Amino acid sequence: MKHDELADMFNILKYTEIIGRSECIVPASNLIKNVLDVIKKMGYIGDYEPVKAGTADRFKVNLIGKINNCNVIRPRFSVAKTEFIKWEKRLLPADNIGILILTTPKGVLDQREARKIGTGGKLLGYVY
Repeated sequence: MKHDELADMFNILKYTEIIGRSECIVPASNLIKNVLDVIKKMGYIGDYEPVKAGTADRFKVNLIGKINNCNVIRPRFSVAKTEFIKWEKRLLPADNIGILILTTPKGVLDQREARKIGTGGKLLGYVY
């Protein structure tokens, strides 16, 4: 741990959901905040709030039991605006189940918003 905070965040979310807890503490950064915003907007988690834990800042995330799997994608593959279907088939279990999270020139978005805007980006992770 502590090498890739985004991977740590996804692992904490996944395993906290598996054991059935309703909240967890994840590392804090601007990228993680933006990813949590996307996941929250899509309805996979509840609210989150910043927490001071010793010398490091963290987020306390309320879970609602909707995450079956989530993971970071390494290396961060580039995705053109015409390649979303290929990556959805590769990483998600079925059509309209789950989201791909990517960073674009317009900010951190899911694949549906990026398709509407008409932009590509780099894959960060997925949630379903």
